[in-house]
Amino acid sequence: MLNVQDLRKSYQVGSATYEVLRGVCLRVEKGEFVAVMGPSGSGKTTLLNCISCYIPADSGSITLNGRELARLNREELARVRNRQLGFVFQDFLLLDGLTVRQNILLPAILSGAVTPRAQEQADRLCEAFGISSIRDKYPAEISGGEKQRTAVARALLNHPLLILADEPTGNLDSRSSRAVIRAFEQAKQSLGATIFMVTHDSFAASFCDRVVILRDGVVWQTLERGAGSRADFQGRLLNAIRDMGKE
Repeated sequence: MLNVQDLRKSYQVGSATYEVLRGVCLRVEKGEFVAVMGPSGSGKTTLLNCISCYIPADSGSITLNGRELARLNREELARVRNRQLGFVFQDFLLLDGLTVRQNILLPAILSGAVTPRAQEQADRLCEAFGISSIRDKYPAEISGGEKQRTAVARALLNHPLLILADEPTGNLDSRSSRAVIRAFEQAKQSLGATIFMVTHDSFAASFCDRVVILRDGVVWQTLERGAGSRADFQGRLLNAIRDMGKE
């Protein structure tokens, strides 16, 4: 599904060059829920921005479903972002002037294809994520957790190959965070969604199939959840992060 090979990215600040990604390699298989963790400055957000092609990598390759994204032109990239990638952000990025249902339909609105099928899909997503009762409300009238579940539904409207989530629980309380993670789990189980999530939150990451830990721009460790409990996996994540701090 997603294959990242030897990805490198640096920034020039004055006369100094800062290497942010220093040869990152990782894979995300179809139907997986994968998280990326690491301290501030480890390259998590830069990695996500390179995968979405919002910033260009210096070298290396990013392949989505067999297509190398760096070789696509601007129009092809726009189609990939609208049809094959779904985005969920920390700050929701809902449009205040649109209802919940209209926000979910936004990818179809932008592509000029608000078909009966798209509207039926929006209604199914509202029901799946428990937001049917608020579908005619505006963002200012709903909670943070409801906003983020709306954002997850919007990301799924076009049946994307991959959902990219950037700190989706970062602005939420524990109850709302759990609701959002349940929405991701449901998207994975019921819709076969593939999810790649950047997070600082070990609780959110403990629901994933696999967690990639970045340190100083490289993959420091990868942990598989396996057959153990979610709580055990969270404990292993916390131990790994403590070990990284000791080093």
